[in-house]
Amino acid sequence: MSKISVDYLVVGSGVTGATIARQLTDEGHEVMVLERRQHVAGNAHDTVHSSGIRYHTYGPHYFRTSSSRIWEFVNRFADFYKFEGVLQTDVNGQLERWPVHKDYIRKHVGENWEPEFKGQPGNFEEAALSIMPRLIYERFIEGYTRKQWGVLPTQLEPWLAKRFDVSTDDDLRLKKHRYQGIPLGGYEAWAWRMLDGIDCQLGVDYLKERDRFHARKKVIFTGPVDEYFGYDLGPLAYRGQRRSLIFIPNVDYVYQVPQINCPDIAAGPHVRILEWKHTLPEEERNVQGSLLTVETPFTPDDPGDYEYPFPSTENNELYKRYEARAKALDNVLICGRLGEYRYFDMDQAIARAFVHVDRLLGRRQD
Repeated sequence: MSKISVDYLVVGSGVTGATIARQLTDEGHEVMVLERRQHVAGNAHDTVHSSGIRYHTYGPHYFRTSSSRIWEFVNRFADFYKFEGVLQTDVNGQLERWPVHKDYIRKHVGENWEPEFKGQPGNFEEAALSIMPRLIYERFIEGYTRKQWGVLPTQLEPWLAKRFDVSTDDDLRLKKHRYQGIPLGGYEAWAWRMLDGIDCQLGVDYLKERDRFHARKKVIFTGPVDEYFGYDLGPLAYRGQRRSLIFIPNVDYVYQVPQINCPDIAAGPHVRILEWKHTLPEEERNVQGSLLTVETPFTPDDPGDYEYPFPSTENNELYKRYEARAKALDNVLICGRLGEYRYFDMDQAIARAFVHVDRLLGRRQD
């Protein structure tokens, strides 16, 4: 059997893979996309529950960016309705705003507090205590972090604390990006439009069938970097989420916001509860009943369940060894969240994909 040959073979149809495939196609190259799942859009995939409520299969994807270029790009493939994430944290049975407001700190800690940790943080806990009072850390952060990663916060890298914030105004939004929204019709339809005119084959595991395919110019692999090399240096660590869907009839809403963080370890292993009705366009919210997803972190064995690279020094050192091997490959580019072992928001994944395409086409050398 002769090999299928194209200019560029893109493995994975998530945000990174679809963006690269679209841009290379727009430049006149022949591109094929291989996806081992039975759907496109990667972990941004969504679907519609029997109640009529659309939900995100692999957890919430609130699109946000401050880049006009990225916003224009994503709006090529769908109109985005305005959605700005707002969430709360369950603290001892009381729902409090997140990010933590300065008024909460003033009330429970006082006006004049000093960081408990000073100097160069060596781990996540020290980094958190360098920017917030211990009481805030213990109520909002510590338990959530332990549940999310399955280890003590002292075993995690300090940079992870940079994702936390304290609100100093009355803006309730989780993030302050200039553009925020969700595509009308959902992310799967959005991804299919991005892949319009591109040969996209579902249910194909490239690593098991790579002899069937040939890339004249480059293979772009967006899966786990350690899986690509057969884990021969040892497996990297990842975290995923087990998700339980719960439909509650005869209610309009259960919560006032779309996401509830759950840091209390005594309350159970779940880290957050999502109420999807809040994320719908206004005209689609007249469904009777409400749909919730309860997310519980776990350490997956199946690469299909990998979601978050594990932020520890040991894993970063192992990744650097895989990275050196990946960079030595002439005909393969390994990229994306799992390929580069880095946490990317969707806009960051698109921006990174732009950089990769510029390098592939010789427009950028750095």
